[in-house]
Amino acid sequence: MTSAQKQKLAQDIWALLPQTQCQRCGFEDCQSYALSIALENTPINQCPPGGQEGMERLAKLTQRLPEPLNPEFGTEGSRKMAFIDEQWCIGCTLCLDACPTDAIVGTHKSMHTVMESYCTGCELCVPVCPVDCIELEEATPHQSGWSAWSMDQALEAKSRFEKHKVRLDTKALEGPQTHTQAKRLHALDALHAKASSETPFPPNLLAPLPPHSPAQVDKAALLQKALARAQTQKR
Repeated sequence: MTSAQKQKLAQDIWALLPQTQCQRCGFEDCQSYALSIALENTPINQCPPGGQEGMERLAKLTQRLPEPLNPEFGTEGSRKMAFIDEQWCIGCTLCLDACPTDAIVGTHKSMHTVMESYCTGCELCVPVCPVDCIELEEATPHQSGWSAWSMDQALEAKSRFEKHKVRLDTKALEGPQTHTQAKRLHALDALHAKASSETPFPPNLLAPLPPHSPAQVDKAALLQKALARAQTQKR
């Protein structure tokens, strides 16, 4: 298969993925997983949101044998919806950058809320919340995989994620303040280096951050400030 054919295959695989950007497949986003399938022969059974039906679609496209979802990456289940307890939200804004579709709105030191129609259920906002005020609710209790998520929703999520990346890239270039922004800046540096090489493919965006990254220190400082604010509010 030529380089151009591999690129075309990666694009076609990307189009079949649910665009939840949940990272459960082990990659930074759906596009990175699609690239790895096309270029590195990565297994096609690592996408729980797509479920068994999604794996079968990928099998047909890539002409591989269907196989069960790999439980190492999670199991197929109903789609989740993020919910923010506004009484406990301290307005730290960490979840805003973590949300791949910018489905969370709010400003610094003001409570945030989730726009339900744009939430993909990726769960990435949950671990970054310093006061644990984000919970997950069942959005589709009797549906899973592509039965719980439409192609129109996937296209909307993909479009919003592209805009989200542009926003994070701009913030990262101005000066990384959170771990999420630092990962984007790290990816931008890698993409710039790759552009001057002979390799025509984008790098895996899950490349680890350098040890003792200033961005990681910044995040720790932000978390300490957020926790201090939360303790003050509780009093």
